[in-house]
Amino acid sequence: MMLRTLRNRITVILHDLTVIPVAWLGAYWLRFNLETIPSFFWQQALATLPLVMVIQGGMFWYYGLYRGVWRFASVPDLVRILKAVSVGIVTSGVSIFFLNRLEGVPRSVFALEGILLVLLLGGPRFIYRWLKDRHLYSRGAQNVLIVGAGQAGELLVRDLLRGSRHVYRPVGFVDDNRSKHGKDIHGVRVINDCESIPTLVEKLQVQLILLALPSANSRQIQRVVELCETTSIPFRILPRMQDLVGGQVGLKDLREVEIDDLLGREAVQLDWPAISRGNKGKTILVSGGGGSIGSELCRQVAHLRPQHLILAENSEFNLYSIELELRRHYPDLRLTAALIDITDQPAVDELLSTHRPDVIFHAAAYKHVPMLEHQVRAAARNNVLGTRTLASAAGRTGCATFVMISTDKAVNPANVMGMSKRVAEIYCQNLNTRYDTHFITVRFGNVLGSAGSVIPLFQKQIADGGPVTVTHPEITRYFMTIPEASQLILQAGSMGKGGEIFVLDMGEPVKIAYLAEQLIRLSGKKPGEEIEIVYTGLRPGEKLYEELFHESEQLAGTSHPKILLANSRRLDPDYVESILDQMTIACERNDNRHIYDLLCDLVPEHQSQYYNTILPPAKTGADIVAFKQPERF
Repeated sequence: MMLRTLRNRITVILHDLTVIPVAWLGAYWLRFNLETIPSFFWQQALATLPLVMVIQGGMFWYYGLYRGVWRFASVPDLVRILKAVSVGIVTSGVSIFFLNRLEGVPRSVFALEGILLVLLLGGPRFIYRWLKDRHLYSRGAQNVLIVGAGQAGELLVRDLLRGSRHVYRPVGFVDDNRSKHGKDIHGVRVINDCESIPTLVEKLQVQLILLALPSANSRQIQRVVELCETTSIPFRILPRMQDLVGGQVGLKDLREVEIDDLLGREAVQLDWPAISRGNKGKTILVSGGGGSIGSELCRQVAHLRPQHLILAENSEFNLYSIELELRRHYPDLRLTAALIDITDQPAVDELLSTHRPDVIFHAAAYKHVPMLEHQVRAAARNNVLGTRTLASAAGRTGCATFVMISTDKAVNPANVMGMSKRVAEIYCQNLNTRYDTHFITVRFGNVLGSAGSVIPLFQKQIADGGPVTVTHPEITRYFMTIPEASQLILQAGSMGKGGEIFVLDMGEPVKIAYLAEQLIRLSGKKPGEEIEIVYTGLRPGEKLYEELFHESEQLAGTSHPKILLANSRRLDPDYVESILDQMTIACERNDNRHIYDLLCDLVPEHQSQYYNTILPPAKTGADIVAFKQPERF
């Protein structure tokens, strides 16, 4: 390899030295109108040629003409040629003047020599690159249509043309900006708008479509993807602009279109200085640190360089996975991985009293709605009593901020999971009046691709050949990406003063049926033909439409456009404590009916009647404390 590089450089140097006499003597020939050069002038040209070659060759070396590679000749190479030629001509002229007062050297020769040198040095370089870019493709190269003739499209086609393997041949651009139509980008024509994709695929025998639309919103991408899907040929997409490293675009960045691209939202603008102030140099604890939201929170927090990051997780494998990842990417981070159940009060008390966290992000929770309908004790014990254990310990140990992560299912809940999360919200709000800790709740809807969510289920069903099961044709859900949810949690945590319920703006709800259809199409199949969609009916505890706030909560804006404040309803703290004491006893007795009744008393707006038919009456006994029915509101 070194021998080849040396040989190539010597060849280039010999080429450049050869063009110097050609340009010098050619300048004389042009000066005399392409006729015979008078003998006197010819002798002077030959006499001064060695001096010109030494000076001009030295300038070529000094200005780095041999740093660039002909294969990638570009404007910087042309600038170096212009500098070397210009300085060389001036130096040659001054040297010849001192040598013979320019006797027998017409003044115009220097200008003509400069023009010829630029042409003879730059021409071969750019011709060589053009040949490589345009004519040296392998016979098996795929015809590629590029959607988007902006900066990303220009960088992408440049990378395609430079590719050493030449497996792609760009045959055209499409772009909805009519002012670009008919123009060439690196020799590739902008042909028409996006609506012409199906026609151009057939006309140009396109074998692959590349979407260079990193700044497009989800609706624009949906439209283009639908057009591409009608062609039945594969297509790839560049990541969104905020995900591109350094804003650079290349062939390596292309990937398959994902559901995030179709349902994704606009980039979130965050107040990173405020978030950093709230977390940098502090001890941060994340409960449920191995889960979908918890693990992403850990990544975001680790990036903010806390003094100490504590992972609390009851899944051994999840804890191992996130700890391994964080230690690999943040080797200098002080990290503690605690295999702990938040319902284990002695373990929680010891963990918090030992490490004294400044901020706690409480992401640990059971969340599977249909499963928890039959596991009321597990839901209450983990989501309610676990929150009570961790939150009260945070208050006792002087934690500055406690951020509880809630769900839209806590609003007018139709299921046990939603009721358990609403009770956890109420408890955290009440604790805010008892301790100096700022207890903050953040409420949002579904997260794309989280563990146990609908998308991984659909993907598995598609991989198995179908059918894809959807509970109802009209069922809708709010969605956001895991990074967006985690970042907004951090933002809300930095904004809260204590006692607030922040509601994240989830945008427009999405039909689950549409989600299923798009996932089938993205897998290369046709919904209803190759993969069936079967409607199975609503499951226990499932609503057609989720809500992000109760009608009495009267949402108000905050300093962040994506975060709203719910003016939440409160209950008497002593009454809530007495109910949770009874719930603890009921959990010890495994009295599911009593636990369910207690949840209903704290959340009278619940819409579930499920347990009225399947659960036996509550157990009786002296150790079950009677409780007062709360007022409805």
